[in-house]
Amino acid sequence: MLCGMSKNTEKSSSEPPIESSVNKDDERDRPDGEALSLPSFVAGSGTLDRLVDTARDYARAAASENTLKAYLKDWANFARWCRMKGAEPLPPSPEMIGLYLADLASGSGPSPSQSASRPLSVSTIDRRLPGLAWNYAQRGFSLDRKNRHIATVLAGVKRKHARPPVQKEAILAEDILAMVATLPFDLRGLRDRAILLLGYAGGLRRSEIVSLDVHQDDTPESGGWIEIFEKGALLTLNAKTGWREVEIGRGSKDQTCPVHALEQWLHFAKIDFGPVFVGTSRDGKRALDTRLNDKHVARLIKRTVLDAGIRSELPEKERLALFSGHSLRAGLASSAEVDERYVQKQLGHASAEMTRRYQRRRDRFRVNLTKAAGL
Repeated sequence: MLCGMSKNTEKSSSEPPIESSVNKDDERDRPDGEALSLPSFVAGSGTLDRLVDTARDYARAAASENTLKAYLKDWANFARWCRMKGAEPLPPSPEMIGLYLADLASGSGPSPSQSASRPLSVSTIDRRLPGLAWNYAQRGFSLDRKNRHIATVLAGVKRKHARPPVQKEAILAEDILAMVATLPFDLRGLRDRAILLLGYAGGLRRSEIVSLDVHQDDTPESGGWIEIFEKGALLTLNAKTGWREVEIGRGSKDQTCPVHALEQWLHFAKIDFGPVFVGTSRDGKRALDTRLNDKHVARLIKRTVLDAGIRSELPEKERLALFSGHSLRAGLASSAEVDERYVQKQLGHASAEMTRRYQRRRDRFRVNLTKAAGL
């Protein structure tokens, strides 16, 4: 729904624009905020025009930036596939979408750069369908994902190709200590130390880390704010599952305390308003105003994993593939020796089963139903 989204997508693509059976001037062919407008029978006015702009702003905030980018890529991929098959992406055709899903799973169709495309994983295929539904909705169409041409093909793909999820390696307590020990004590090192320790102790997603502001409503794009107390820090986050609070207690010593690391970064970077984690000048001596991208967290994790020599028995490429931003969340879930419900609350999971997926080392047989049943 981002303003000008459709136009920017067409300009950035090396492919010619896709002709649609729907008139180009029709608002149904635009997946952005421009499709929101006054009804044709209502005369415009300054007040109403401002409300239209306000409605467009809210529409842009309906999904995260990363989600919108993914949905745009889903639509571009599907539209390109339709053109290669001599079909139109609009209006929605359950039959064509069923064929598209089958093609993604089998990898039988040609791709633009090679003779045959690589089969996609079930999780990737399953994620693309909501992207198509969202794009159709922005164009004024409704996609029935329960239609037999879609639902039965997807069910067959899952039954035939589904595999256990590939999980990233957990960063355990001894790992995170080794990782932060590799960081220097200049301004950039103070920032990265706070990112790692806060992300680990809070079980935070990388997007949650970089979206934090110092205070509530400091910036329009804020994803939450921090409050520092004597015993710890309270993070209020606007996360994937809604607003939640994350309590991070102080550590046993300053060198590994996430709250102390956060205080050190804020003090020496002279940050008292706006984004908590920002870039630094080239010489590393001055904090900038620009909020960090969440990709910085992923790169930081991978770099410090290598520098700390974690899993050094493996080739570097394999070591890098093992760890990601989610390794911090998995590390907390695997290392915290507390009742499972506290870990579940910290991670913001709706079910204990989801939390258990993050626990790489736990006593799976702590509850022995075999003995409980009398055997």
